[in-house]
Parts: sequence; C-alpha cells; structure tokens
Amino acid sequence: MIRISLLSILLALASCQSETQNNSFTVTNTLGHARSTEVVKVPSELLKLEEGQSVEDFGIEDENGNLQIVQYIDQNQDGQADEIIFQPAVPATGTVRYSVKKLIEGEQNPESQNSCFSRFVPERTDDYAWENDKVAFRTFGPTAQQMKEEGVLGGTLTSGIDCWLKKVEYPIINRWYKNYETNSNAYHEDTGEGLDNFHVGISRGCGGIAVKRGEEFYTSKNFTHYKTLTNGSLRTAFELDYAPWSIGGSDTVHNTNQVSLDLGNQLSRFEVSVHGADTLYAGLTLHENDGEATVDSLGGWVSYYQPHGDSYLATAIVAAPGYYIGSELVETEVKDLSHVYARLSVKDGMSIYYTGFYWQKSGQFKGPKEWEAYLTRFAAQLATPLTVAIE
Repeated sequence: MIRISLLSILLALASCQSETQNNSFTVTNTLGHARSTEVVKVPSELLKLEEGQSVEDFGIEDENGNLQIVQYIDQNQDGQADEIIFQPAVPATGTVRYSVKKLIEGEQNPESQNSCFSRFVPERTDDYAWENDKVAFRTFGPTAQQMKEEGVLGGTLTSGIDCWLKKVEYPIINRWYKNYETNSNAYHEDTGEGLDNFHVGISRGCGGIAVKRGEEFYTSKNFTHYKTLTNGSLRTAFELDYAPWSIGGSDTVHNTNQVSLDLGNQLSRFEVSVHGADTLYAGLTLHENDGEATVDSLGGWVSYYQPHGDSYLATAIVAAPGYYIGSELVETEVKDLSHVYARLSVKDGMSIYYTGFYWQKSGQFKGPKEWEAYLTRFAAQLATPLTVAIE
C-alpha cells in the first residue's frame, strides 16, 4: 500500500500553482473595439534563462494551450535574441491570459503565412525598401544622390518616402526587384500584384520630414548609412542615418530615423533622433493639388485622399501621443512643394510619428470614411495601449 501524505499533495499543488503563476501574464484592452494587430513584448521577468538556454527556447501559448506566432528580437544587437514579441487577440474591454512555455524538443512555433521584411537594394542603385502584408515603401541612398548631382541618368535626390502600391498579402519586394533586373520598367506596370506609380521627386512623399525657418521648408538629402535591425513574422525594423543638412544660414540639423513596420498595419513607425531643431514637419505630398486634406487635431493625425491614376490613394500621418502640435497646408504651383504637414514637437532630441497609406485597388478599405475611422482607432490605440500584467 502506497501512502501519500496530505502535506505532500498540498506542496505539489502549490508548486504547480506557483509555476503557472510565475509563467502567466494577462493582456487587457480598455477600448470598445477588439484589437489584434498590436505587438506586445513578453515581460522579461518571465524569461528566467538557465545556463545553456536562450530566449528562442520559449514560446507563448493561450489559455487553450495553442502556441502563438512569435518573433525573437535582438534588442541590443549583440547577436543573441533577448526579447519575444507577439500579437495578442483581445476582445473589446476584455482581458486575455497567456503563458510562457519552454518548448520541448522538436516543438515548433506556428509561422505566419506572411511576413515583415526590409533590405538594402544595391541592384537598384541603393534603395532601402520595406513591407508587410498590407503596404510597401522605399527610400533612396547616397549612390542615387551622387548620380543625380553628377547628371547621371537614373539618379534620385530626395529623402521623401515612396509608396509601393501592393494588392497582395505575400512579399513582393524581392520579386519586383528581380523583374527590374531584366526590365527596368517592370514594377511600374500592374501585372496583378500592384505597382509603383507614386511620384516622390523632391517632395516629402509619404511622411518624410522637413524643418521650417521663416517661410521656407528645408529638407535633408538621401540617407547615408543604413542598418537592418530585424525581419520576421511580425515586425521589420531598421535605421537610416542622414548627413547634417542646412536649415538656412549656419544652422544645421542631423537626424537618424529608426523605422519599424508590424504585420497587419498600414502605417510605419518613425522614431526620429534629431539635433538642431525643436520642431519637425512630417509631410504628405499633394501631387496635383486635386485631392482633399483632412485634419483631426484631437486624434493628432492628417490625411490626404486623392485621385491616383485610374484609382484613389489615401496617405496619412498619425503622431504618437504628446507630439502633435498642429498642421499646415501648403499649396503652390511649384512642382513637388505642395504638402499637408503634421507639425511635431521634439522632446529630449526625439520625435515619433506613424505614416502610411491605402490604395483603393488593394480592397483594404471601402473609401475615405472607412480609412479615417481606421486612423481614429489607430490614434486611440496609441493613446491607450494594451496593458500587460504578470499574474
């Protein structure tokens, strides 16, 4: 006969309960709509690594024991992942519980059918391009600048942001650049996946920055250096550095942009480290001045809805909480200088905003009202982030 003392049972139960509590956390949404496209960082306190273990030995599971799609982030860029991020699905005014799980041998995290990706593109001069399942962008490097300044065909001189109008959820950057190698006009024609027919020129494109002195707006030239920080199922992130640029007289500005784009989002996050300015203007080009600008000062966003080829395009800037201080509409007959600007404060050498777009042919929104409702929700989510709490 085997006898098990009551004390042993209680100690075992307490141990299991303690282990569960130590590995569990909740995510709470206080807003009145469901949220599923925001990235949450797993509390580092729950990642108690033993000798020989790494962050990548762990996954996240929901209350039903389903492993979640995660991405491992090397935040300090030392070659070892030190963070886990995922996108919780949280109902309106609801709380969901998750737990950290040590993966057993052979156990795999589920993978996203789509991904977030960015890279330097030397085969097309020196673009830097990035995308997720909704949108794609690019901007331009020093070789393109040098070519333009020397009068070489194919050069580009701008720090504006280009929109690549995709209408598929799978990645297109590598496909379109591969096609470019045999046909330089390939991605300017829509063969079913979308196209690049967004003109940037010297404008701010979709969310490039400027500094205003008097009545003049000053901008940087192309980026000088880049650094890819992460690519994966849920996020791409990278840095772009710009040479100091004049803002009239002897004054100069120097900025470095850390950019990220998360799965399911229309807008890229721009975290601008800036020296030499206490106010930035993030701009949306008005192209032919035939669209409609909308400003929501309460939500801290500006948008521009315009005819675009045989379709329509809407671009937007949403300021991070505490950075929006106004807007300015500039209309002129001078090519590429008409913009609607979001005026942003610089705090402790930093300004943060989000910028992106939707193209009517993508089918992502039914029209400008639905797009503006998205921007309003997006701004509300920035102001009221999901709350993560350890149990």
